[in-house]
Amino acid sequence: MPGQIKQDKLWWKPAIELFAQVSCWIVFPIIIGLYLGRWLDEKYSSEPLYLIVCLGVAFLITNVGLIVQTLKTAKKMDKTEKENKKV
Repeated sequence: MPGQIKQDKLWWKPAIELFAQVSCWIVFPIIIGLYLGRWLDEKYSSEPLYLIVCLGVAFLITNVGLIVQTLKTAKKMDKTEKENKKV
């Protein structure tokens, strides 16, 4: 049908989705760790102890999130590839 985009023409869609998910796993924990660490340092007058601790925890959360997201995406890609081979 004219004006309607077929699914096979959206080959780039999974890549954009993965990029957005990975970007969120990188950005949000770091921002939360930054603000939480600064707030705790101001509250307890312990600069930069809590900032460093919170950023370290955010880094670990980011890495775990990226690993989990990568494994999910790999399984999804394998499933899609197997379905495409059957057709």
